[in-house]
Amino acid sequence: MPSILILAQSSGGILDSVRETAETFGWNPWMFLSQVISFIIVALLLRRFAYKPILAVLHQRREQIAQAQLNAEKIKQQLAEAEQRHAEILVKANAEAQSMIDEARTSSGILAERKQQEAIAAAEEILAKAREASAIEHERTMERLKRELGRLVVDTTAKVTGKVLTADDQQRLQEEAARQVAS
Repeated sequence: MPSILILAQSSGGILDSVRETAETFGWNPWMFLSQVISFIIVALLLRRFAYKPILAVLHQRREQIAQAQLNAEKIKQQLAEAEQRHAEILVKANAEAQSMIDEARTSSGILAERKQQEAIAAAEEILAKAREASAIEHERTMERLKRELGRLVVDTTAKVTGKVLTADDQQRLQEEAARQVAS
């Protein structure tokens, strides 16, 4: 029994000491509790009305940037396909020209020589036309890709920055994108 009495006296002394310290520093348990509740309410309101919308906007912008990168990859792929078609046209034209040249060489005599010269001229003309057509097609494709890339850059920049771009800004961004694609 005496140990319980000593324990009760010592805990009473500790409580008194805590109470005195709290009074010295002006600590009020009801004020403290009300501040904790206010803090929790403010934190929940911020979480619901500030943090979640901001995180949603950031997530949406990440998705837009990812989509723009996918579009850029598609454009690069289309450019590679256009260059491949260009190379195929050249190979086909070269094959046709070579075929005509070989036919002309198989002819004999003076007439064969003259026919050979005509075939070579025709083959060179076909080859020149094929190269010209291929170059024109390549230029058209490059122009379409530059315009599309410029448009995508302007759209993406406007969405990422969140402001409306002026006509001068749009023109400048399109020209920069075209220069980068050209190089």
